[in-house]
Amino acid sequence: MLKIYNSIAREKQDFVPLVPQEVKIYVCGMTVYDYCHLGHARVLVVFDMVVRWFKAENFAVTYVRNVTDIDDKIIKRAQENNESFETLTSRFIQAMHEDSAALGVTHPTYEPRATSYVEQMIHMIQILVDKKLAYPASNGDVYYAVHSFPEYGKLSGKSLDDLRAGQRVEIDTNKTDPLDFVLWKSAKPGEPSWDSPWGKGRPGWHIECSAMSEQLLGVHFDIHGGGQDLQFPHHENEIAQSEGAHDHPFVNYWMHNGFVRVDNEKMSKSLGNFFTVREILKHYQAEVIRFFILRAHYRSPLNYSDQHLKDTKLALDRLYIALKDVETTEVTEIDWNNAVARKFRDAMNDDFNTPEAISVLFELASDINKSGSKESASLLKRLGSFLGLLQQNPQDYLQNKAVMCESNSLTRDTIELLIEQRINARKEGRYAEADLIRKNLLEQGIILEDSAQGTTWRHQ
Repeated sequence: MLKIYNSIAREKQDFVPLVPQEVKIYVCGMTVYDYCHLGHARVLVVFDMVVRWFKAENFAVTYVRNVTDIDDKIIKRAQENNESFETLTSRFIQAMHEDSAALGVTHPTYEPRATSYVEQMIHMIQILVDKKLAYPASNGDVYYAVHSFPEYGKLSGKSLDDLRAGQRVEIDTNKTDPLDFVLWKSAKPGEPSWDSPWGKGRPGWHIECSAMSEQLLGVHFDIHGGGQDLQFPHHENEIAQSEGAHDHPFVNYWMHNGFVRVDNEKMSKSLGNFFTVREILKHYQAEVIRFFILRAHYRSPLNYSDQHLKDTKLALDRLYIALKDVETTEVTEIDWNNAVARKFRDAMNDDFNTPEAISVLFELASDINKSGSKESASLLKRLGSFLGLLQQNPQDYLQNKAVMCESNSLTRDTIELLIEQRINARKEGRYAEADLIRKNLLEQGIILEDSAQGTTWRHQ
């Protein structure tokens, strides 16, 4: 049985869907005012992997990943650019789609934009006001009264007393309690706004996910996911809003992927230590980035460095090299009683343990290298597909990696000329010269491989 680490229970639990063999998943997506960085890519790839595995286990999946297309950062960036917020967000939604497609991320079932669900957000806020769980303030904002929801803090493990004692909260005389959070923001001059019972304004960030998940998945669904940084306050506030409005459980399983870290700090735009997917794609194939993300367990920190990506690239090369000279056939049905396949399945059903599952792929690659087994090669490719890996033609993948070196000063013609010089040097007994050519190429990221058929090369 599939087990999931449930953040709200703080333990692995058997996954029991609300409807047999159906799963409904909501994941908090991007706020679209800039390009995707590697932290965003991790969310995209991790939950794409989760969806792929549910489908492999014959679940019917409804997957919702939202887009925040209105908030303070978006408005500020649009004003700085002297453009409308719609123009800004449309451009970065398109960029997000391009990046996610490059990473092999399949499109969710629904991708709701916050601005298309303002009416539903207003309706939910009105319910909370009517139930005395929220209140309009004198400045035109509407706030959620945190003290009115007794279970506040059950996801994060934080208590209101601890929050008041240990957290700096800006003084806002419009709030009844400094911890209360905004549901509706009154309009400021020059900002986008919508009509509401409380005057012109726009929704707060937290309410959008409660309203959109309810509209597309219902008031109670299986899995809610997102980055670890969203656990508090965003997801905590979602629980307060949704369960407060409906007196009904909101989500059964909460999943949070770990941070991407650079020099032991979380990668983020606010810290300025982020690397966009587009920047990384200038140096590495997209599948290398995807493989890098999945080599770590989704709940673990992911430490970014150029060396880690280089190591990942070499590891992925090994898998493709094993497939390079072996004919494969399409595997439509997997025999899960097969010991290797069963080991892969057990790993994935243990809270999506991709590092262990990937180790199975390397076991298969070792067997292929020793035996040339077509069956192992076909199984390797099929199991890789559940992770969104190993679906390129091996020759194309390896050749594409080689072509990448031409972005440096080393061109394909130069490499071929150096190989020819090395061959001649070896023929004439000038072995030191031949070894020096190999060494110099290796230092520039080019690996030479000698065989009975001759010398080939690939990018490291």
